[in-house]
Amino acid sequence: MTYLLYVAAALAEIAGCFSFWAWWRLDKSPLWLAPGLVSLVLFAWLLALVDTSAAGRAYAAYGGIYIAASLVWLWLAEGVHPDSWDLAGATMCIIGASVIVLAPRAA
Repeated sequence: MTYLLYVAAALAEIAGCFSFWAWWRLDKSPLWLAPGLVSLVLFAWLLALVDTSAAGRAYAAYGGIYIAASLVWLWLAEGVHPDSWDLAGATMCIIGASVIVLAPRAA
């Protein structure tokens, strides 16, 4: 369930940030900011649902998933194909995030 929350949070964060990017860099209407703000609130709520005893650990592990999701966005939304270096980096990040999330912890 943790990975699903992270993926949903990543999509919400990327969509929210992209709405600002579209307004600022692509000259879209300021109305793009409204759904972006809702999306960023959804992102924060989803990340808070991650079952961990420390917020910093949830955020650190989320970072790896966010990197991989950003490359998917790059490909699907922007039409830029990630290269082998992008994929290698994302793989390392997901492995790191998995170590943080799945490591046995003392109770």
